[in-house]
Amino acid sequence: MKKNVAVIGYGGMGGWHVEHLLKSDVANLAGIFDIKEERQQAARDKGIRAYDSLEQLLADPTIDIVTVATPNDVHRKIAVQALAAGKNVISEKPVTVSSADLQAMIDAANQYGKLFTVHQNRRWDADFLAMKEIYESGVLGEVFSIESRVHGSRGIPGDWRGKKEFGGGMMLDWGVHLIDQVLQMVKEKIVSIYAVMDHVTNYEVDDGFKMNITFEGGKVVHVEVGTSNFINLPRWYMQGTNGTAIINDWDLNGKIVCCENWDEKDVIPVKTAAGLTKTMAPRKDDTIVEHPVPHPTPDVHDFYRNVCKAVDGLEPQLITHPQMMRVMKVMEASFESDRLNQVIPFKE
Repeated sequence: MKKNVAVIGYGGMGGWHVEHLLKSDVANLAGIFDIKEERQQAARDKGIRAYDSLEQLLADPTIDIVTVATPNDVHRKIAVQALAAGKNVISEKPVTVSSADLQAMIDAANQYGKLFTVHQNRRWDADFLAMKEIYESGVLGEVFSIESRVHGSRGIPGDWRGKKEFGGGMMLDWGVHLIDQVLQMVKEKIVSIYAVMDHVTNYEVDDGFKMNITFEGGKVVHVEVGTSNFINLPRWYMQGTNGTAIINDWDLNGKIVCCENWDEKDVIPVKTAAGLTKTMAPRKDDTIVEHPVPHPTPDVHDFYRNVCKAVDGLEPQLITHPQMMRVMKVMEASFESDRLNQVIPFKE
C-alpha cells in the first residue's frame, strides 16, 4: 500500500519533493504547508492540498510520512514536533545545523518509535556512482588520493542560504553532499580534518571552502566547493598506484588511464622554456591503456522506495543515524579547523 507523504516547506526543494511524489510508485502526496501564503496558493493552483497550519497537517491521521524542506535552522523543531505527533520524518539536508540538534532528533525518533532519516539525494548522482565503481573495482591499484569538487560562478544564493541565523553557507548546502559521498566510498576511519572557508561574496557565511580529510590508511581526500569559479576544475580526480581516473562534469565526460609498463625505456626529455625534464615527460602509448568511465543509471525514486519499505520493516533504511552523525561531526570539525587555522584530530 502506498504511503501518504506531506511536505513542509514549498520552496525549491519542497517543490522537488512534490514533483517526485506525484510520480512515485510507492507514495501519495497528501499535501503541503508553507508559512508563506503565496506558496500555499501556488500549491492550490496546481490542485495540491495546502493545509491551513502545521498543526492541522500533523493532526491528519492519514499522513504516514512528513518531509521537512524548510530553512535549516528549524529542521530540529519541526522534525521533533512531527515525530511526537506519530509521523515518520524525512529531513532535507543538512539534517540540522549541529550534532546536538541531531542527537535530539534521533532521541525523539527512538522515543516515539518512528523512522527518521535525511534526504541525501546526491547518493544517486551518476558521477558519484561512477567514481565509486572505479574506486571499488581496483583498476587504479591502491588509491591514495581523491579530489571531489563542485564549482560555480554565481556566488552564494541571495536567499536564506546567505544568512547564518538560518543555517546558510556552502558547507551546509553542498559540503554535506560531498562529504556524505566520500564517506560512502572510503570505508576507513578518519584521522584528521583541515579546512579553509571562503568569504569572497559573503562574510556572514562561507561561500565556498577547501578541506582535506585524512584517513587511517594514509588516503587523503580533498573536498572543495567554490562559487566564484569562472573556469571549473574536474568534478572528480582519483589517483592510484596503477592509474588515474578523471570525471570532468555531471555528464560523465572523463576517462581512466592505467599503467601497462612501469619500466619504460629510452624516455625522451621534455623541453621547457628554462630546461629539460625526464620526470615529467609524457608516457609512450604502449605503456598505458585507456578505459571509458562507467555510466550507471540511478533512479532517484529509490530513496522514497527505501523509506516506505523501511517504515513497514521490509528493509533497513539506507541513510542511517550513525551516518548522519558522522557527516555532521565532519562538518563541525571543518568549521573548527577554519576558526583555529589548524588540523583537527578526528575521534571515531
